Amino acid sequence: MKKHPDLPDVIPIFPLPGALLLPRAQLPLQLFEPRYLAMLDDAIKTDGRLIGMVQPNGEDRLHAIGCVGRVTSMTETEDGRYMITLSGVSRFRIREEVEGFAPYRRANVDWAGFDADLGAEENDAGLDRDGLMAILERFFESRGLSTDWDSLKEARPELLINSLSMLCPFEPEEKQALLESPTLIARRETLVMLMEYALRSGENDGTFMQ
Repeated sequence: MKKHPDLPDVIPIFPLPGALLLPRAQLPLQLFEPRYLAMLDDAIKTDGRLIGMVQPNGEDRLHAIGCVGRVTSMTETEDGRYMITLSGVSRFRIREEVEGFAPYRRANVDWAGFDADLGAEENDAGLDRDGLMAILERFFESRGLSTDWDSLKEARPELLINSLSMLCPFEPEEKQALLESPTLIARRETLVMLMEYALRSGENDGTFMQ
C-alpha cells in the first residue's frame, strides 16, 4: 500500500463536469482532445501513471478537492481516441495550479486528511440494503434507467455505494458533495438524500413516474 508521502506533489488535472472518481473505484474515460492525449502520454511515462479528476467550479475555476486515479487499462481506437480506465487512489486538496509549458492543467496538491483512502475497504454496518434498493428502484424508474439489480443486491457496501455515487445522474455540485463525504456512511446518507430530493422535486413538477 502506498503512503501519501510516496505520492507526488504535482499531478496532471483533468477537469470534467459530472465525472466522479472515488478511491478503490474505477472510472472509464474516453480521451480525444490533443491536450488530454498529451496528458495521458506524459502520465503513462511515470511510475504512478496518475491523473487527477476534478469538478470544474465555474467557467475557469476548479473545486478544491479531487481524486487521483492510476491508469490501469488503455485501448486505442482506429480513429485515434483512447479508452482508458482510472482506478481511484486517493482524494487530494489543490494548493495551487502550476504554470508551465504543458497543454493541460497541473496542480500542486496536498494529500493530508485523506489517509483512509489508502487503507482497507470501508464497511457500512448500518446499511439498510433493502431500503436503499427500494429508493434506488424508484429513482431509476423516474429517470427511465435500468441496471443489474441482482449484482447490486450482492455487492459489498463500499462497491455498492461508491458505484451508485459515480453512476447516478446527479448534477456536478451533487457529485462534489458525494466526493467530499468524509466516510462511506456519510456518502451513503448523502446519496439517499440526493435521491429523495430528486424524487420530491419530480413529484412537485408533475414529472415523477408512478
